[in-house]
Amino acid sequence: MTSLQQLTKQAASLALNANEVEADRVMTVCNACRYCEGFCAVFPAMTSRLAFNKSDLHYMANLCHNCGACLHACQYAAPHEFAINVPVALARVRKDTYAEYAWPRAFGVLYARNGVVITLALVAAFALFLMLTIAKQGTLFSTPASANFYSIFPHGLMVSMFAPIFLFACFALAMGVRSFWKHAPEASTSNLPTAQFEALRNALTLKYLDGGHGEGCNDEDDRFTHRRRVFHHFTFYGFALCFAATSVATLYHYAFNQPAPYPLWSAPKILGLTGGIAMVVGTLGLLWLHSRRHPAHREATQSGMDVGFIVILFLVASTGLLLVLAKSSAAMPLALATHLATVMAFFVLMPYSKFAHGFFRAAALLKYSIEKRAQKKAQIPGD
Repeated sequence: MTSLQQLTKQAASLALNANEVEADRVMTVCNACRYCEGFCAVFPAMTSRLAFNKSDLHYMANLCHNCGACLHACQYAAPHEFAINVPVALARVRKDTYAEYAWPRAFGVLYARNGVVITLALVAAFALFLMLTIAKQGTLFSTPASANFYSIFPHGLMVSMFAPIFLFACFALAMGVRSFWKHAPEASTSNLPTAQFEALRNALTLKYLDGGHGEGCNDEDDRFTHRRRVFHHFTFYGFALCFAATSVATLYHYAFNQPAPYPLWSAPKILGLTGGIAMVVGTLGLLWLHSRRHPAHREATQSGMDVGFIVILFLVASTGLLLVLAKSSAAMPLALATHLATVMAFFVLMPYSKFAHGFFRAAALLKYSIEKRAQKKAQIPGD
């Protein structure tokens, strides 16, 4: 990197917004105290720095899993005059991360009123599929032959509608995370394979929802619990099973020339039903925990964005399960239109909803795993 590039990068890092200034203040106090050093990845990353620039703050904000352990342990939390609240300070910066690295950048404004955006997307998608159903069926209530969804919406029509949206969402997410990675603190790639494995394991197990001691995090009070970790796992792995069901069905259709509908004991149905039930359990559990969250945590939950995302995941899963129940009834066209509307709204909002947090957090965890190994190697004499 040239001297000019270094100066440009340093100048950019000094241009902090109000949320970043507060996070810098909080992290500076924490760096002097270091009581919470073993709680999660945020604090070891913090202690390796004497000062915090813009990229450092966004990096640490996305390492934070909002477990709340540091807040309940903090001697400088309110009513102390320092009023230290790490989860809230980093949550504000984390939300800025999503908007700042959104692709296209102009779409970052969608994070500002995420609850309203999700509602409008659902209403628009629902209206579209209701109109399409009526246009093709003449009514919302009829019993299609063999309970075949494709008799209402042909396979080619659904692919032409959903594939471009899904591909755009994946590309937009990839571009956003790529930009975040480029601006995050630089790290050596000499230990990349082992770092990748550790980061993947930490992300999939939600290691940093264990409070740093394996007993869980804090929700409504200072008691430790694994409830958030469990309900997050139900939601994430339920979603993964539903995605696997769609992938297997796609394989059946194109590779084995076996179009839907599939019997109840087939792989797509088993995966989809299991995943749908898990998602319903997980999302309802997360909504319940949100309603009971400690007041000092409330802003750290990014309420509108969190609740909107959980609700749309619940709707995708629950309407999918209802569609299975309604497949041989006259309500099937309406149930199908409702389910497809929720799925389309979810696809449209993928890069501009809380869905993005998993990808940014995974990138931050990988940076941390690389950085940790580089520091350890640098401490070995003669290495």
